Amino acid sequence: MTATAIKVLRICSYAPFIRHQAGKSLGLTTQMRYASSHSLIDLPETHALLRKTCRDFAEKELIPIAGQLDREHKFPAEQIKKLGQLGLLCVDVPESEGGTGLDYLAYAIAIEEISRGCASTGVILSVNNSLYLGPILKNATPEQKEKFMKPFLHGDRIGCFALSEPGNGSDAGAASTTAQLQGEKWVLNGTKAWITNGYEADAAVVFATTDKKMKHKGISAFLVDKSTPGLSLGKKEDKLGIRASSTCYLIFEDCSIPAENILGKPGMGFKIAMQTLDAGRIGIASQALGIAQASLDCAVDYSMKRQSFGMPIAKMQTIQNKLADMEVRLESARLLTWKAAMLKDAGKNFTKEAAMAKLAASEAATFNAHSAIQILGGMGYVTDMPAERHYRDARITEIYEGTSEIQRIVIATNLLKEHGF
Repeated sequence: MTATAIKVLRICSYAPFIRHQAGKSLGLTTQMRYASSHSLIDLPETHALLRKTCRDFAEKELIPIAGQLDREHKFPAEQIKKLGQLGLLCVDVPESEGGTGLDYLAYAIAIEEISRGCASTGVILSVNNSLYLGPILKNATPEQKEKFMKPFLHGDRIGCFALSEPGNGSDAGAASTTAQLQGEKWVLNGTKAWITNGYEADAAVVFATTDKKMKHKGISAFLVDKSTPGLSLGKKEDKLGIRASSTCYLIFEDCSIPAENILGKPGMGFKIAMQTLDAGRIGIASQALGIAQASLDCAVDYSMKRQSFGMPIAKMQTIQNKLADMEVRLESARLLTWKAAMLKDAGKNFTKEAAMAKLAASEAATFNAHSAIQILGGMGYVTDMPAERHYRDARITEIYEGTSEIQRIVIATNLLKEHGF
């Protein structure tokens, strides 16, 4: 057995769950279908084992409480701690750096399975893995890693990523938050918006303008401890979906941080942000896949049990057409997502593929969630069934980490570049 397989077995040792747990929540028929499908490619043993562990965790720890977390806007602190102990908050951080040491395909698989159980928990993991630890792993000094990475690997602390602002949204190069070097301190002023994990995070990767004349080349990245004087939080947003994850503003008012807290070199911020978002889009695509799969599971299970005109509605052609369309969109998006992850693992350019994956998976999530409610009818519109939560959770996947419109620009730009334009 390979060293990687042994690592996954260590992770999986937490999960002595048996498959009948799934039957309690999804029904035996859906459970059996899910266990026997998804052979898009033959996953390596380690990845298949990781997938089962994450699926079992979602079945036992997340699906039973996902509705309550959503209703109460409750951060899943206990579950995040357990996921941290499993190594799922630092999936692709090398073992030499204290992480789990798996690849990005493993990361994509883990995020999908956790998001199938609870989309809020999925995005909390995604932000810590790719948006917070990602740029630190690639750009931080050993001293910065000691302070801002190692305590964030196993659930003791989590981080966040502060790029968006109230007025710049998709225009990431128009950062109005500023950082001025005053002696041996950087002084930050401005506001960052829509920050996932903002309330629970202990530190943030923050992007601020250090040279306005240079426009996007004048943006730098910083590591900011949330306890720093001058940093405060706005109100916790009341959102349509992913309500168990916190979202808020980060407000900087003469927030003074040590000069050595700059991440990379001055002016590298925009490049760091774009590289981080490329990888982050694989995480959001995986979150969207989890929502799309959960919606399909719900629709299949209901259609096989719901009787109408003397037979299960699953036998009706109009229902079968909807299920077929849901499955095609889901499997197509999964292939794109896994391809993007494998390109990243191979060290190849994956910008276009990550954008394609994020676009396809987010639209599949919205489509499948909508179709599930249509199949369930009135039952899909009430909170007794999870379909309406999936519908609300799906919508954000077309917006954050680059809207669908931005993804199309990224795809087209790279496509034309490939053709020499």
